[in-house]
Amino acid sequence: MKREDLPGGFPNPLDDPHFHSLVPEARLNRRGFIAGVIAAGFAVTAAPVLSQAIKTSADGLEAGDMMIPSGNGTIPAYYAVPKGKGKRPVVVVVAEIWGLHEHIKDVCRRLAHMGYFAIANEPYFRIGELWKLTEIKDVLAGANKLNDDVAFLDIDATVGWAGKHALGNAGKLGITGFCRGGRMVWMYSAYSKKVKAGVAWYGPFMPTPPAMPQGALDIADELKAPVLGLYGGADQGIPVAHVERMKAALHAFGKEKMAQFHVYPDAPHGFNADYRPSYRKADSEDGWKRATAWFKKHGVA
Repeated sequence: MKREDLPGGFPNPLDDPHFHSLVPEARLNRRGFIAGVIAAGFAVTAAPVLSQAIKTSADGLEAGDMMIPSGNGTIPAYYAVPKGKGKRPVVVVVAEIWGLHEHIKDVCRRLAHMGYFAIANEPYFRIGELWKLTEIKDVLAGANKLNDDVAFLDIDATVGWAGKHALGNAGKLGITGFCRGGRMVWMYSAYSKKVKAGVAWYGPFMPTPPAMPQGALDIADELKAPVLGLYGGADQGIPVAHVERMKAALHAFGKEKMAQFHVYPDAPHGFNADYRPSYRKADSEDGWKRATAWFKKHGVA
């Protein structure tokens, strides 16, 4: 079977209505809201509910912002790892469309407390600080400029930096990401031979041309590492039918053992994003249990 024979016709998963709304407080006092959100380090157009946002301590961790030298440009990044001796498995965290904002840094700290060397780069640093933009159309326009080949090289450099760190073991490499970052989990797991396992949180399966002419469906036959896909049954941008199409593609290419899926029936898109109204605590916590078990099963431990 050829790729073009597989089911297609995906709508844009970023058409999910939650991307195009702001919480009432933002509409009533937009200037003050935006200033407060930026000060807290969260994405403006993601409509964060700061009172529910998880704030993970850096106690016991070596953590912070830094710059990664690369032939493709110096890359801003954030890492977190338990203090002490001994190398930890490296887990690359790939950001949402808003880039490296506070939520992604917090995810790195959570993973570090689980025993990992967690690191996230800023995918859009050549384009701008997308998390500070006030209009979602501008965020999407910026994110859609990122070419996969450039993103791959940036992640390569990020993995290289982590592997040279005294506390990082890139020989046990995992990757996880959310939304657009979830898409990159699929794509990078087909691109790199170094990845041991990936966990994609509600990552879309379709292309976004011209910068991203292929989607996860197109590389189903090229997966080099097992991927766990965590999806929401109430996701208006990535319906369950899309998950089933990805399963069909993997089966068609004899790659069904390279992926596993779990769909949370009532969860919307962004159910792990605790700073947004889309957060579903029970589903998110279950997802992390599945994610860490998946990493352990496939050698990222």
